[in-house]
Amino acid sequence: MNQPRPQLFGMLAGLFLAVGLVLSSMLATATWLKVKNSQFITVKGSTRKNVTSDLIVWQGSFEVQASALLDAEHKLQSNRLQVQQFLADAGVTNTVFQPISIEEVQASVSSDANGEHIDQQRTVAFKLTQNVRVESGDIRRLATLDPTPLIANGVLFTATAPQFLYTNAAEEKIEMLADATKDARARAEQIAAQGGRTIANLHDAEMGVFQITPLHATDTSDEGESDTTSQDKTITAVITATFLLK
Repeated sequence: MNQPRPQLFGMLAGLFLAVGLVLSSMLATATWLKVKNSQFITVKGSTRKNVTSDLIVWQGSFEVQASALLDAEHKLQSNRLQVQQFLADAGVTNTVFQPISIEEVQASVSSDANGEHIDQQRTVAFKLTQNVRVESGDIRRLATLDPTPLIANGVLFTATAPQFLYTNAAEEKIEMLADATKDARARAEQIAAQGGRTIANLHDAEMGVFQITPLHATDTSDEGESDTTSQDKTITAVITATFLLK
């Protein structure tokens, strides 16, 4: 006769629990033996700190095109004055204009002035482009800067997404490495206690890559992240430490 279903479930649950306890005991025993028979213990420690960007980089570019190079230069100069005035009206004074790039616009020509057939490329216009860059601690002002008025005035202006930077990251790293080492020691002490051992001196330590990610983000990379897309960020420091056991 088949056993009642509740009794069968109870037996299976008891079996799984027993197996889990045995595996847990085996892992604990393995850890205890490893710590007991070793002279060193190696662990990873980490620490995190939330920071707010203190520098913004705002960039854009504008371009003109004309059949004659001199005409294109005059148009670009006029546009540059408009861009400069636009930024000045927004309270920006440290504008940097990058060198001008010149591109020849080519077109296929099939006949010359006499109507004779030819097949060649000729320069029919010149396109001039200039980039502009602004660095400022006034993040709120530049983060909301909208170049639409320039476009409305006929300036072909394209703005890129602003970059948000935290300039004190290098100074933070020193303190965070110390905190990560403390975290590694605390972890090592917990593991060593399973083998009836205690931690002596720090033998050596290897610094991991720093991760600067958007707040609450979990993405990391082996080379280290350095986010510039968000104002609020999290800095993560990791260290691999080896301690002498006693």
